Amino acid sequence: MQLYIGGAYSGKRNMVRKTYENEKLVWFSAYESQAVDGWKDSWEKGSNLVLEGWEIWLEEALKVENDDFIVRKKFLALLKELAQAEMEREGRVILIMLEVGRGIVPVEAHLRRLRDLSGWLTQDAASQCEEVHYIWHGIGEQVR
Repeated sequence: MQLYIGGAYSGKRNMVRKTYENEKLVWFSAYESQAVDGWKDSWEKGSNLVLEGWEIWLEEALKVENDDFIVRKKFLALLKELAQAEMEREGRVILIMLEVGRGIVPVEAHLRRLRDLSGWLTQDAASQCEEVHYIWHGIGEQVR
């Protein structure tokens, strides 16, 4: 798996498109109201799967689960499932995640909770990924 992380509108999508311009990409996005587990039916064997909108999927999970550690375990299990599927489907899994740790800490408790879980999720994703790319101002640097 590969992780592309950066702030809002930092160029993550463009970097993925540029990096894989000669390969087939299947985009799966929470920004288009796709449920987090729907990738299983969308991903064609031999293509690369791009997943984005993790903060939305986290927010949806927080609406039904009050225990942050259960939510974190659920998403870690999802990352492991994606890593296994990557081997079986002969394509790459590309995660695009929003960096939220460098901004202002929100006043509202539920937004702080979402921010904390987003930080844990990106840590868990980075630990599962072979490559990690940090993107800012349209410039990317591979940090792993």
